Amino acid sequence: MNLRTPLGTEVLSLHAGDRVFLSGIIYTARDEAHLRMMEEGIPFDPKGAAIYHCGPVIQGKQIIAAGPTTSARMNRLTGFLLDSGVRCLIGKGGMDSGVRDALRGRAVYLAFTGGCAALAASHMKLQGVHYPDLGMAEAVWIIEVTDLPLVVGIDAHGGDLFSRIGDRAGMRFEEWKKSSRLQG
Repeated sequence: MNLRTPLGTEVLSLHAGDRVFLSGIIYTARDEAHLRMMEEGIPFDPKGAAIYHCGPVIQGKQIIAAGPTTSARMNRLTGFLLDSGVRCLIGKGGMDSGVRDALRGRAVYLAFTGGCAALAASHMKLQGVHYPDLGMAEAVWIIEVTDLPLVVGIDAHGGDLFSRIGDRAGMRFEEWKKSSRLQG
């Protein structure tokens, strides 16, 4: 499915595991940016926005690398963004059950593969920055993306690709332990 920001209710039809291509404006935000936005307000229109958990490498006006950071670091810092109308979080590794519940009926979490920072950057064009005083990694970068390939990690129905994979891995581990005991 092709998505374009600002996002609307179309994201509510997505399911964990679906592949999408995202185009439009996204905003990077890590820990310090989230804290600043909580204190001072969101410096862009959050309605339908996509937040990318990323600290890009910027050289001049060029994005050199833009791989995702671990989203779980933002678990406790996400609620106010969703309450403000943000429709999409992007990152790696998934988020906790509190965020999964907060996404229900209103937003999705899209995953980008870690280690593919140059690939991500090849789909991006720098448009501006908020909070440059926070430094390159923590500033809120305004980025235009074209067909950024992503996977729905957590959908608006409570479906969670990360917990499904974890559950399956746990079952396989228990089966392995049981068969190891029988053989040993």
